[in-house]
Amino acid sequence: MGVSIHQFIHYLSAERNASPHTCRAYERDLEEFENFLKNLGMSLSTGQDIEFGKVDRLVIRRYLSFLHRKNKKSSIARKISTLRSFFKFLVREQFITSNPVKSVSTPKVEKPLPTTLTVDEAFRLMEIPVEKSRNDFRTHTRPRVEKKGLRDRAILELLYSSGIRVSELVGLNLNRLDLDLGIVKVMGKGRKERIVPVGSKAVESLKAYLGKRAGLSGEEPMFVNPKGERLTARSVGRLVKKYTKRSGIFRRISPHTLRHSFATHLLDAGADIREIQEMLGHASLSTTQRYTHLSPGKLMEVYDKAHPRSFRNIKRGKG
Repeated sequence: MGVSIHQFIHYLSAERNASPHTCRAYERDLEEFENFLKNLGMSLSTGQDIEFGKVDRLVIRRYLSFLHRKNKKSSIARKISTLRSFFKFLVREQFITSNPVKSVSTPKVEKPLPTTLTVDEAFRLMEIPVEKSRNDFRTHTRPRVEKKGLRDRAILELLYSSGIRVSELVGLNLNRLDLDLGIVKVMGKGRKERIVPVGSKAVESLKAYLGKRAGLSGEEPMFVNPKGERLTARSVGRLVKKYTKRSGIFRRISPHTLRHSFATHLLDAGADIREIQEMLGHASLSTTQRYTHLSPGKLMEVYDKAHPRSFRNIKRGKG
């Protein structure tokens, strides 16, 4: 991998606060692009001349033609986005003078609507971890509640209660949480900090879990494995999958589903979409507006109350 690619990945991680998963995806895309350039005689290998100046729109078009042979539109769109960001970085660092990908159009990809839980499913999922620890049908005794069960419930409750990303959750240290005020300070994308409210049920679960951990200091990770190491996003994904099956939900559910459910349930209950945008840490309102597609009932209610030609207002003689 060329030095400049290595620097770009470091920039994503250190300055843009990109997750390890995102960095690996960008790295794979750039390695594929590197191999393509090598076949054209434009090496990016360490120890050889880096001829970025020769990568023009024609080269990018040839690469897109190459991608279209074996990739879906969504994959091509992601790879173009990777190249656009990479060359923007090269311009910034003065390796090149212009970005050859800047004006290249991205294939239109239809975004599927995010999966969400119903309120009943969310409540059922929250109850599962400790419920399993409390009942021992083999010995007919009531064993002590296991710390792992308390931890897992605290994770599920916090994800659903605050809508934070799984990468934000695993990156939390204890000093980012104020249980008295019911808030958590989150470092989101682009190293932007935001304060998110935490519901009373999540506060209860967090207190129960942290009460089982002795000698804590503010800089310690909030969620750890049995070895005391910080949990990974993959570990959280596995536990969400496990408890989803145990709660009788047979759809593909991920930590991000709890984030989607958080936003959708708030919208259904009448929360303002801009307030939801703030809590989710979305830079653009258009990203948050995806959740309006999940709540046709709420939209019809708002329409029926507000529009002068709605069924309700005509019935009242206003139309």
